[in-house]
Amino acid sequence: MRKSAKDENKITTSSGNVFADLGFDEAEAQVLALRADLMAQLEQTLKARKMTQVAASKVLGVSQGRVSDLARGKVEKFSLDMLVTFAAKLGKPAKIELGQGS
Repeated sequence: MRKSAKDENKITTSSGNVFADLGFDEAEAQVLALRADLMAQLEQTLKARKMTQVAASKVLGVSQGRVSDLARGKVEKFSLDMLVTFAAKLGKPAKIELGQGS
């Protein structure tokens, strides 16, 4: 069945987590969102310090290719543990806080 133009242009309000909106279960959506956010902050830190990928690879203890993956936002290639380790090596310790759940 073909979608009508009205259905194709329908705007759905975000839940605040794009991964949940895409259909991931709540737990996985939270981990994916944390990883994506941490990756973005790490990339901003590297840019602010004007670090080349080679320089960043030495500080982070990984290959330049891994830094390239980070810069390209390849979330699936990094565990949350690895990203927290990168943050610590950059002198920016990560912190996770629990929200006010029901």
